[in-house]
Amino acid sequence: MDRKKFFRIKKPSLNIQEEEQLIISLQSDKDSNAAFNKLVALYQQRLYWHIRNMVKNHDDTDDVLQNVFIKVYKNIQKFKGDSKLYSWMYRIATNESITFLNQKAKKYNISDQELSQQLIQNLEADIYYEGDEIQLKLQKAIATLPQKQQQVFNMKYFQELKYREISEILETSEGALKASYHLATKKIEEFLKNN
Repeated sequence: MDRKKFFRIKKPSLNIQEEEQLIISLQSDKDSNAAFNKLVALYQQRLYWHIRNMVKNHDDTDDVLQNVFIKVYKNIQKFKGDSKLYSWMYRIATNESITFLNQKAKKYNISDQELSQQLIQNLEADIYYEGDEIQLKLQKAIATLPQKQQQVFNMKYFQELKYREISEILETSEGALKASYHLATKKIEEFLKNN
């Protein structure tokens, strides 16, 4: 079994001209609905797995994903093209996921770390989880990381994004991301050795 199967999805490929045309259609009055349907078809699965890597639970992921597409729809007129369209949507998905997790931790009056551990425990009972014991152990190791390191590790390792792409999404320098990823991998290796 592929060690990344559960949490990885290939990214859709739009060339620059196709992306520009999609943005024009999204921002036009007459073509926006058809263009939005195309956008959802292109990015729904990829954003689902990005969010799922963070919130772990299928139903919660669906709720966050719906909120992401609502925000994209409401704010597409404000998109200026300073980054790639998927980077902009990833940023929205990341922020929505963090907000969701923070609200959940606050609701249960627990720390982010405690929530992260709880989500991993619940993952074992999740009927949508297809991972094996090794994948579950890796998820437990990732859950021990600070939130930012988790994000960087998930985007680099599972989604195979380039540091440049992660930098656009998280609005952090590539150097800081490389350091964060390096620290995350060391901590994960240490966890896997000792558990």
